[in-house]
Amino acid sequence: MARNTSLYFRIVEGRNLPAKDVSGTSDPYCIVKVDNEVVARTATVWKNLSPFWGEEYTLHLPMGFHSLSFLVMDEDTIGHDDVIGKITLTKEAIGSQAKGIDCWLNLTRVDPDEEVQGEIHLSLELLKDTEKISLRCQVFEARDLAPRDISGTSDPFTRVIFNNHSAETSIIKKTRFPHWGETLELELDPEELREEGTVTVEVWDWDMVGKNDFLGKVEIPFACLHKTPPIEGWFRLLPLGNNEVDAGGKLGALRLKVRLVEDRILPSVYYQPLIHLLVESVISPTEVEDSSALTMLEEVNTVESRQDVAMTLVKIYLGQGLVVPFLDYLNTREVNHTTDPNTLFRSNSLSSKAMEQFMKDVKYLAISGFFFLRFFAPAILTPKLFQLRDQHADTRTSRTLLLLAKALQSVGNLGLQLGHGKEQWMEPLHPIILRSVSSVKDFLDKLIDIDHDIVSEVPQRAVFMPSVTVKEGYLHKHKAEGPQLLSRFAFKKRYFWLTSETLSYAKTPDWQVGTEPVRSSIPIQCVCAVERVDENAFQQQNVMQVITQDNDGQLLTMYIQCKNVNELNQWLSAIRKVSIYNERMLPSFHPGAHRSGKWTCCLQADRAVTGCSRTHSAVTLGDWSDPLDPDVEAQTIFKQLLQGKDKLRKKYMEMPDADQTSGSQESSHLGGAECNAQLIKPGQTVAARLLAVIEDLEQAHATFQRREKEDGTSVILNP
Repeated sequence: MARNTSLYFRIVEGRNLPAKDVSGTSDPYCIVKVDNEVVARTATVWKNLSPFWGEEYTLHLPMGFHSLSFLVMDEDTIGHDDVIGKITLTKEAIGSQAKGIDCWLNLTRVDPDEEVQGEIHLSLELLKDTEKISLRCQVFEARDLAPRDISGTSDPFTRVIFNNHSAETSIIKKTRFPHWGETLELELDPEELREEGTVTVEVWDWDMVGKNDFLGKVEIPFACLHKTPPIEGWFRLLPLGNNEVDAGGKLGALRLKVRLVEDRILPSVYYQPLIHLLVESVISPTEVEDSSALTMLEEVNTVESRQDVAMTLVKIYLGQGLVVPFLDYLNTREVNHTTDPNTLFRSNSLSSKAMEQFMKDVKYLAISGFFFLRFFAPAILTPKLFQLRDQHADTRTSRTLLLLAKALQSVGNLGLQLGHGKEQWMEPLHPIILRSVSSVKDFLDKLIDIDHDIVSEVPQRAVFMPSVTVKEGYLHKHKAEGPQLLSRFAFKKRYFWLTSETLSYAKTPDWQVGTEPVRSSIPIQCVCAVERVDENAFQQQNVMQVITQDNDGQLLTMYIQCKNVNELNQWLSAIRKVSIYNERMLPSFHPGAHRSGKWTCCLQADRAVTGCSRTHSAVTLGDWSDPLDPDVEAQTIFKQLLQGKDKLRKKYMEMPDADQTSGSQESSHLGGAECNAQLIKPGQTVAARLLAVIEDLEQAHATFQRREKEDGTSVILNP
């Protein structure tokens, strides 16, 4: 049984931030980290102590996570940016809120002893013989340690402590991925065997001048060591535990929205009865007014989750090749249930959420109004959120963009509202708007005027053509050929194209077949890892690597630099998505580069040695280009139905007492079949089938979870 973890967060705004600049203000931006790995950076809001960002992200994290952190920084044009404060939310804290977190949270001070990360590989064993009693600790290696030195690395060593005994490993210079392979022993007194203390393993960064820096610790109850065999494994490093308070709001606050969704995904066969009911609702409805699995889903789903449910259903029917019948069914019910035409498709219904642009009583307005309202106007209002510019506009420019968006939306509404309402100041623009309406109509006519023969050639179930470009743009590719005096000059600007089949690049975007410059391509099926590169590898930020495997099994690595961390995450996510089903994905990788005869990350000499860090190839950003996953979508619908099963049972399956009494009294005057027909509620048959499907899925989940607890691993059941 697969596990699926999605983390949604929205950085709304800040308030009462402290002034960091001599001008009495700050230039704040936010950095978001998942387990100390940067996953997003907001725009900088210049000279503002109560900034608005409104930026949101969704992360798919199949391996789970431990904490989510938001750091507020003050950007400085000269020198290092100042840290204003941070907010850290544990996975448990986020998951404890069923509807997620939506509130103001005070910023806390940043304590270096609390900013730890990484894991350490240990083995602990209690040795007893006639001569002595000792505690043996084998320290193998560590990975992803926090950088404490200006070079972006650390000089780590490990110390094991129990009672008044301690021992230390050697110091490994300039690495965040040390390999010790050392054994430390603490000789104990017999009386200490009865101790109920804790064995502590600490990792420190050695400094020649000043005090050493704390890198994290592991604590293991001494009582656990009385058991055999030895305790061995990878342990997450924990902070020192100062528990810094929030400074009483003196550092300001952030308004955040965070929601965690964790699901166990069953094998596909378990979801087929649910998919069958959903498909049956749109391909063979007896009457539009009759109850169906879709209408019952809308009855039990909450207003807060309706948008997610609508988008999930669209994906399910896209995968079934039935999205048009699905929308037709919902729209027909919407029209039949609407008493006021002015509110048609404006209610918070499943139909309006699923496809607002499918309005049947207007020829142009439904499409043009939707395009301008949902695409053009938002892009003009907030160009930063649509990657049209790197920063939010200043106040004066924002006002101009607002006026421009209003004028453009009037064009999208085909000028039907001109002269009405409170915005009489726009009257000088009316002639220009009305002249533009005809251009919009001409554009829409050309947009939908497609030759029927061409349409008929497209397979009905195809969602997108495999050769479509998923992402493209300028990046900097590392030139590995020949000696390099300075690594920062080894990155050359190239234009990249990513499709579901290839990752290609050339010197310019004007490349065409048979012309220069040559376009190079990497087959996506050969990709076996897509990962970040440690800053120390090339003394450059925002570098990623694409690791491929040729037909001879040899691993080849291409290093690519992005202009900022957001672009880096977008390219990482895009390449991971198109390669997610590759069979030869690596379990580990080297975050550094092999230079001067050794890896810059773990300092090992062998180029072919196994990677020193775990791969993250399944971690992706959620967006429109996500591949369809019917099992995940079906699980989302099941969860909504599970929450409303009691409501369905009460409405459709339970008979009121009065009706039951009346039915029993009149049963002697009615035939058996006629009596049974009167006792069946409208929709009861469909509800009974739907409830049976819900109960079967609920039982399957319970069985899988019970087997996981018994076996300690995932199992596959025969349905």
